[in-house]
Amino acid sequence: MGPAARLAALLAALALGAGDPAGAAARRETFSALTSVARALGPERRLLGLLRRYLRGEEARLRDLTRFYDKVLALHEDSPTPVANPLLAFTLIKRLQSDWRNVVHSLEASENIRALKDGFEKVEEDLPAFEDLEGAARALMRLQDVYMLNVKGLARGVFQRVTGSTVTNLYSPHRLFSLTADDCFQVGKAGNVSWALSLSREFLLYSPDNKRMARNVLKYERLLAESPNQAMTEAALQRPNVPHLQTRDTYEGLCQTLGSQPTHYQNPSLYCSYETNSSPYLLLQPVRKEVIHLEPYVALYHDFVSDLEAHKIRELAEPWLQRSVVASGEQQLQVEYRISQSAWLKDTVDPLLVTLDHRIAALTGLDVQPPYAEYLQVVNYGIGGHYEPHFDHATSPSSPLYRMKSGNRVATFMIYLSSVEAGGATAFVYANFSVPVVKNAALFWWNLHRSGKGDGDTLHAGCPVLVGDKWVANKWIHEYGQEFRRPCSSSPED
Repeated sequence: MGPAARLAALLAALALGAGDPAGAAARRETFSALTSVARALGPERRLLGLLRRYLRGEEARLRDLTRFYDKVLALHEDSPTPVANPLLAFTLIKRLQSDWRNVVHSLEASENIRALKDGFEKVEEDLPAFEDLEGAARALMRLQDVYMLNVKGLARGVFQRVTGSTVTNLYSPHRLFSLTADDCFQVGKAGNVSWALSLSREFLLYSPDNKRMARNVLKYERLLAESPNQAMTEAALQRPNVPHLQTRDTYEGLCQTLGSQPTHYQNPSLYCSYETNSSPYLLLQPVRKEVIHLEPYVALYHDFVSDLEAHKIRELAEPWLQRSVVASGEQQLQVEYRISQSAWLKDTVDPLLVTLDHRIAALTGLDVQPPYAEYLQVVNYGIGGHYEPHFDHATSPSSPLYRMKSGNRVATFMIYLSSVEAGGATAFVYANFSVPVVKNAALFWWNLHRSGKGDGDTLHAGCPVLVGDKWVANKWIHEYGQEFRRPCSSSPED
């Protein structure tokens, strides 16, 4: 965290509102897919209705209290000796014995707040968990880090990158949504209890009489005492320290720009064409092909799907979305360096998926039927959703990919099912180029050389989504079944 963010976090600590970590047991994963975040609008609308009824009830009660106050105040101001009148004396005694008790111990006030609490409890199970708040806070930190966003500007709702005297507007929202002091502190600590404790203790040096911050210190100390492995858990959330992720500067630079990819007039081997691949299926409706890169070979097929098809695929996948995992040895793990939700769609789910398979097969010339290819994987990225540099093909003999008994992933066919307003590019780190999200287009590349050896230049990443709802569909094609469609070369270098 930079000095500006650190100061913002310290200043914002006064407004800290802590959540309940116990809520993390119910893993709702709202933050890991934008479609889940959108569903959270429903419970909030119901809460707004409850709050409206509560406010109306309280407004009526406060009007009654105001009338009572004005009446009693007038009696005290208008008559110097109101007790001389037996009627006034009676009402004074009644007020002191009964009316004031009703004001202080109002059943109406209790009923209003009880109705609000009851309504909240009915909605509560549909609300994001504490881990969703942490995940969303870490997502904002990730966006600030990767895109070098100006911290003060971000707090005001402005998405700007400031390098020296150069200011770059990455996104201009129609309405500015600024963060409160409480919001800034939550982002600053980003779920790190140890860091929150450190910040709180430091704040007490400046304001030793701040009781709220003193309570926070006790709370964080208790949490760490109850969970001695907390620090280890927080460390585990960081990206793994493996060689191919040590190119972080290149990765972030590719996310911010389009890398060093040449324009077509600079390299005549990069071209655009209408592609049929000699297939009768595409003869009357060829696909617009753009060769993006040669080594590794990467092609972009424009308008591969229609708006209706993209919407239908998203619609089919949405009920089955679950937090995306990565292969770690023989295990499948949820990790911080891949934030998305995904679903697998068999071609029996809808005729559209059969049509899609035929189109992919015609375009690539490969067999995309199981077990020679995997089912279609549909992915929806969350707040700041990303997938840090990785290979699609297996790099270990123990990889779960080999359980299919159809070899390694020879090729990737990735379809962009939506557009985004900023961010979300696909970055090829070692090859030093990136491809922005192009709605309805499909990106194709070979993961393996013809020898079957993995192509190291296909190390790629899904850059964090800065603004927008990113959906993609992946079709991974395996080695077996392609022997006569992509034969081995006589040259071991191929």
